[in-house]
Amino acid sequence: MTASPPQATTPPLARPVTTLNGVGPERAKQLERLEIRSIEDLLLHRPHRYEDRRQFLPIAQLTVGAAATTRGAIVAQGLKWYQHHRKSIFEIILEDGTARLHCRWWNLPYMEKYFAVGDEVVVFGKVLSLKPRTVDHPETEIVTGEESFIHLNRITPIYPLTEGLPQRWLRSLLWRTLEEFRERIPEPWPQLGGAAGLAAWPIASRSQAIGSLHFPESIEEPEQARRRLALDEFIELQLQIQLRRRNFEAKAAALPCGGDNHLIKPFLAQLGFRLTEGQTKVLRELRGDLAGAHPMRRLLQGDVGSGKTVVAACCALMTIESGFNAALMAPTEILAEQHFQNLSNWLQPLGVPVELRTGSKKTARADPAQTLVFGARVGQTASLTIGTHALLTPGFDLPNLGLVIIDEQHRFGVAQREELVRKGRYPHLLVMTATPIPRTLGLTVYGELDVSVIDQMPPGRGAVKTFVRTANKLPQVWAFIRGKLGEGRQAYAVYPRIEDAGPSGLKAVKQEFEKLQSALAPFQVGLLHGRLKSAEKEQVMAAFRAKTVQVLLSTSLIEVGVDVPNATVMLIENAEQFGLAQLHQLRGRIGRGAHVSYAILVAAPAGEEALHRLEVLEQTADGFRIAEADLRLRGPGELLGQQQSGAPKFRFGDLAGDLDLIEQARGIAIRLAELGAGKTRSSGTSPDAEHNRG
Repeated sequence: MTASPPQATTPPLARPVTTLNGVGPERAKQLERLEIRSIEDLLLHRPHRYEDRRQFLPIAQLTVGAAATTRGAIVAQGLKWYQHHRKSIFEIILEDGTARLHCRWWNLPYMEKYFAVGDEVVVFGKVLSLKPRTVDHPETEIVTGEESFIHLNRITPIYPLTEGLPQRWLRSLLWRTLEEFRERIPEPWPQLGGAAGLAAWPIASRSQAIGSLHFPESIEEPEQARRRLALDEFIELQLQIQLRRRNFEAKAAALPCGGDNHLIKPFLAQLGFRLTEGQTKVLRELRGDLAGAHPMRRLLQGDVGSGKTVVAACCALMTIESGFNAALMAPTEILAEQHFQNLSNWLQPLGVPVELRTGSKKTARADPAQTLVFGARVGQTASLTIGTHALLTPGFDLPNLGLVIIDEQHRFGVAQREELVRKGRYPHLLVMTATPIPRTLGLTVYGELDVSVIDQMPPGRGAVKTFVRTANKLPQVWAFIRGKLGEGRQAYAVYPRIEDAGPSGLKAVKQEFEKLQSALAPFQVGLLHGRLKSAEKEQVMAAFRAKTVQVLLSTSLIEVGVDVPNATVMLIENAEQFGLAQLHQLRGRIGRGAHVSYAILVAAPAGEEALHRLEVLEQTADGFRIAEADLRLRGPGELLGQQQSGAPKFRFGDLAGDLDLIEQARGIAIRLAELGAGKTRSSGTSPDAEHNRG
């Protein structure tokens, strides 16, 4: 009994492109460079634009520099060789009754065999000159009575290419492939029937969408097709999220970490301020999770200065009240040390041990007083450990781990987050960010997390005024800063580089430090950057907090976690080098006291586009509006940062503009999960979104 050939069991669209006529080894290598390996990859190769070639202009109306479609009969043609037969030019002359058009091909002598005098030819190209009217290397098709145009007389797709791969060849291959496989393109969600409401779409079937993507009949069809195919991608991702969430909840029993208030009550009493309604609302949500049947998986969003740390401290105390340990991971030593100082001051009077572990500090425990105040219980054994990436090392072990808190989580990769969680047995997880996350990213990159938002700022904060200036205004800017220093305030100055990198035009903190030490005398200037040793960083920050340093020059290292209420000026030079969300974070270092604060963003005079982008920060302090603008301008990859692995990649989905599709996909995915849809696509290929782990 002979084995059946591979094609007999392989879904049609999963077959390699080499099974298609005309795709030999060389063409297959070229397609491979475009990540086209299967027939499905080919059918999903998205045109990057379209040209409307349906309107024919008379030859006499063609103008220099404008691409246009025309047609005429060949009245003459010829091939000319020169330079000892090493170079050639082939030319045809078309006439349509209004004028003549010369079409030329350089060093393509074989073109001679494609044309004959008398042929009717459709031409698309850009006129180079009018005396005579000439087009070089146009796209052409010979008119026959039965031919349906592929390249001309239609809305024509223009594809991304690679070296050696002609546009016409790829377009023709797609035409033939669609003709052969159109009826074999499966619907990915057959178990839904009409429940998804897709029948009401302008383009309801996947097959129709793919056809309209490549060879649309109207200007509107490509966008309709993109949205239909984007919906498939979003459903696929959302279904994975739903199934993983259900699988997790089925096998993971929650640790009881709801607490009994014996630490929370004295903690809140000693704070000296009342929690905002926003903080209280979020705490109720988190307590419900910590006392729930399934381990908490929650994202806490709150704008810069909204009070997330106090909420995190309450969650840690609930966990410690319940007899379990808690761990808090921060992305930088500066932020970890600041958390250690603040939380030690808060928790030490309650008898809660707080430990710091960073790359330079293995252990630095804040020992609680022997006699506890505010009525807290004696003999508290559970503790809070604060650290950086050092918490991920094999040498760190925290038994009885009940809660993992990750601050500024966008600075960590998904794998790092999971590595810390695996140090316990399904501990609760709270990830926090002061970088507001657009809803589209919240439903995709963070789709497995429940979301809480602190939507209020604590009272008593000074206003922050933001100004965008060009570099030629720097003398006036520094004069303003000197005035504020004279009033007893302090300032940050942020630069994109540590050292001068040559003729880039970007400023560096080391070079500016040397200049400003003398320029700002008698005011003291401090220097902070990532290459300093931990002790040096601590020394600089301690001097800045103590006001013995008035101006702190830094890289974006101070983006998170630095809290000096007396600092009221933030100068950022080469501000066009930073994203809006990052600038908003840096701006959040000021406005933490009662005084009015000033953020001054200085950009290159020539960068008008950058200046326009920065004006968003002048217009609003709403972090969510800024994040949405950043997403539109820079895309999700830039917004998430290189550390945030697991960001989904979509061929058709647009995370900046497809919120309605993502929300629709989530509802469909929930129904599919309820129907027990364990499989997604039936084409036999792995989806890009499968890489989204988190």
